[in-house]
Amino acid sequence: MVSSPRDALLGIVKDLLAPLIRADGGELYVVKVDDHGIALHLAGRFSGCPGNTLVRRRVIEPVLLSAVPGAQIVITSGVLVPASAERID
Repeated sequence: MVSSPRDALLGIVKDLLAPLIRADGGELYVVKVDDHGIALHLAGRFSGCPGNTLVRRRVIEPVLLSAVPGAQIVITSGVLVPASAERID
């Protein structure tokens, strides 16, 4: 059975990206996810980190887009976590 784009995005976030972010002292939250894309929020050591752009362009986006080509990816960061966000442990 082929998983939906939504399930593919969530699987990558939970199994690959969250452990990488956590290993570097960060926290990863899913703000919104559907079959068209995903919105993530980075917190912890990633709050306002100048390296966020590098992590986004070289790690997060390529991995997500390899699973769901054309997915819309929105990434925010900061101390204030959006109310609708779910932390991925």
